[in-house]
Amino acid sequence: MQKSLHINPDKCTGCLQCEMACSYEHYQVFNIAKSRIKVFDFHHTGRKVPYTCTQCDEAWCLHACPVEAIRIDAGTGAKIVLDDACVGCKVCTIACPFGTINYVRDTGKVQKCDLCGGEPACADACPTGAITYVDADWTGLDRMKQWAGKLDNQQAAA
Repeated sequence: MQKSLHINPDKCTGCLQCEMACSYEHYQVFNIAKSRIKVFDFHHTGRKVPYTCTQCDEAWCLHACPVEAIRIDAGTGAKIVLDDACVGCKVCTIACPFGTINYVRDTGKVQKCDLCGGEPACADACPTGAITYVDADWTGLDRMKQWAGKLDNQQAAA
């Protein structure tokens, strides 16, 4: 059974430990600008929501890449960027409907969540359990749509 990140925004306090852990895991620095997961602050509602690549079944990023620099990791099922193959064209950033692939000016390449090889640092670092690593059938696009609907309803009520 494949696993994936499950995000429960109701538990997020906005502490940014996930962002710090991610940047340290990938760059050995505590710098949230280098994180592959971001905590979005909905100022109107006071809610914080962590978001990152959901490892879509459709994988628009993978199909859009003209040099096949995004592949599926056999062990985790994560769609990962192969740095040696990436030419930094940013086509995948346009193809991603969630905006979770980012161009890194320092390297001239893109980056996205790679599930840390099956041990996501963000989930390990989250003190409230807002980010967990669970069987893949518990997460996905339907849950994101459901959450987006909740936010729309809250904003309409405000």
